[in-house]
Amino acid sequence: MTPYTPQEIMGSGMTSPRTRDRMVERLQEQGINNLHVLDVMRRVPRHLFIEEALAHRAYEDSSLPIGHGQTISQPWVVAKMTEALLEAGGGHGHVLEVGTGCGYQTAVLAELFDQVVSLERVKPLQDKAREKLQRLNYLHCELHYADGMQGWPEHAPFDGILAAAAPWGVPQALVDQLGPQGCLVLPVGRGEVQELLRIQRCGEEIQQQTLGQVRFVPMLGGLRGF
Repeated sequence: MTPYTPQEIMGSGMTSPRTRDRMVERLQEQGINNLHVLDVMRRVPRHLFIEEALAHRAYEDSSLPIGHGQTISQPWVVAKMTEALLEAGGGHGHVLEVGTGCGYQTAVLAELFDQVVSLERVKPLQDKAREKLQRLNYLHCELHYADGMQGWPEHAPFDGILAAAAPWGVPQALVDQLGPQGCLVLPVGRGEVQELLRIQRCGEEIQQQTLGQVRFVPMLGGLRGF
């Protein structure tokens, strides 16, 4: 598999470093303060995770379609969820992502954590994400074709769990797979707008915090091979 060239990663025009700098400035204006997160958002080439026809919109603050009824989250949401996970655990460690999608959030997590396990229930999306992550040399990402609502107990406990789709309620399976100080960040709700929650295990106690409102596709169970 041919790696992306430095020129492809760097981008040009509407995908250039200057455009990424403007995106990072917007993120700071929107309240993202973690310098590690801002640096990663600048470096990870979001334009390579979407269709070429939409690449010129890659660094806008908007979600974009990636096929199969799914979307790549807007940069602010990716940054906010990543920042929430880092603030709870300090980075490094072993994290689980529920909903690989196109692989962009996976790449952001891979820049900040030692090992990323990512689950995707739509096989064509997982196949594309695996190819892109390998071409970008994110070799410490472990991707599985699986029902994310069940988590991945084989590798639990996790220092952090991030879910990129919204269940109606908090899946107990994910809470059960948190480590002693583990943190779960996910959207929860039935409507078009959901609450973004951070749930942290502190010994035997579970603490919950609301971080704002977001829009995500619903979290569904089962597998889709097409």
